[in-house]
Amino acid sequence: MSRIQSVRGMNDVLPPTSERWNFVENTTSELFEQYGYRELRLPLIESTGLFARSIGEVTDIVEKEMYTFDDRNGESLSLRPEGTAGAVRAVIQHNLLSMPGRYYYRGPMFRYERPQKGRQRQFYQIGAEVFGHSTPDADAELIIMLSRLWRRLGVRDHVQLELNSLGSPEARASYRASLVDYLAQYEKRLDTDSQRRLSTNPLRILDSKNPDTQELLEGAPVLEEFLDEDSRDDFAKLQDLLAGVGIPYMVNPRLVRGLDYYNKTVFEWVTDSLGAQGTVCAGGRYDGLVEQMGGRATPGVGFAMGLERLLLLIEACGKYPESRAPDVFVIATVDAAKRSAFAGADTLREQHPELFIVQQLGDGSIKSQLKKANKSGARIALLWGEDEAANGMVTVKPLRGDGDQQTVPMTQLVPLVRDLMASKEELRSMGTADAHR
Repeated sequence: MSRIQSVRGMNDVLPPTSERWNFVENTTSELFEQYGYRELRLPLIESTGLFARSIGEVTDIVEKEMYTFDDRNGESLSLRPEGTAGAVRAVIQHNLLSMPGRYYYRGPMFRYERPQKGRQRQFYQIGAEVFGHSTPDADAELIIMLSRLWRRLGVRDHVQLELNSLGSPEARASYRASLVDYLAQYEKRLDTDSQRRLSTNPLRILDSKNPDTQELLEGAPVLEEFLDEDSRDDFAKLQDLLAGVGIPYMVNPRLVRGLDYYNKTVFEWVTDSLGAQGTVCAGGRYDGLVEQMGGRATPGVGFAMGLERLLLLIEACGKYPESRAPDVFVIATVDAAKRSAFAGADTLREQHPELFIVQQLGDGSIKSQLKKANKSGARIALLWGEDEAANGMVTVKPLRGDGDQQTVPMTQLVPLVRDLMASKEELRSMGTADAHR
């Protein structure tokens, strides 16, 4: 029989890569919670209407990229292609809008795209949303929090912040009309995607990577000229707040984002450390979305980052922490000794949960098991043979550095391992490192 393979573009995450994912996810969650953000765990499947109403029916995501199907009751459902719509639905449904709130989420999203490095059909996002604050300090907090995250992950010098303001919905509509009038003169010279977007989502043409289209855009109207006074004022305040904490940025007048719900400030963190410049994280303000989704008028702002692309960036920068080797490797040389080995390892884990302890399973000679212990990188091997088991003893063998092998009563196991491993300060630091493995 043929082997069943994973679905194209939906990949397994295997060790040691999964350890790197845990490192990024744990670092991110810890930082967000320090800023007062609480986690939302959202469904993978939502009503298709949720995304059509929020993202926009004529966006590429809704038109071409969603995994959509009818359930047994004939209701149209979709695998979530992004997280903000679900977060907005959740805060409305569960009456979380009575007071301003900060939330974050993480998990898989799904889009039917051509799989490529850093972009799969099942991909993972980490995002954060702030509800109830219309002032630009909410935008600033998100950006400042991200800047701190990049420092913690070691990639701050490899990402660049780009900002723009889309203005009010009315200003955006005026600019859209002016842009369409301008581009309609050159419709036949536009690339195929831009020709289609001219009548559906013309602002996305500003994102086109086609050189000929980019040349045409040199003479196009500029969004800044259409901004309302309130949007200009908020954008200036945001820039002042970022300057106050020393975060460099570039204003990119062609940054528009691909989702219909954005207004006022939008931003992206981009990198050229992965070859062609790519977006690592993006977001912006969506003050009308909650009301559009059936809630009471509530401002909002948020962002999402692609975990796969962020992982590639950390790897390219050589910033992953080294995989942690076991501290202790437990060996039982005969079946009669396994009971003592399990009891000794369990006692050691109870007394020192910060230690990374691996117990050899199955059978094997003492020579082969010690070989595995050495290969694992463990600092200490604990050996139980027939004699040790019969006499309540254990053999402690240092595998790294100085130290002689000792056979001691079980009552001395915990203090001896403690002395061999490190000072209490080092044990505590190992415990902290273990929390981020």
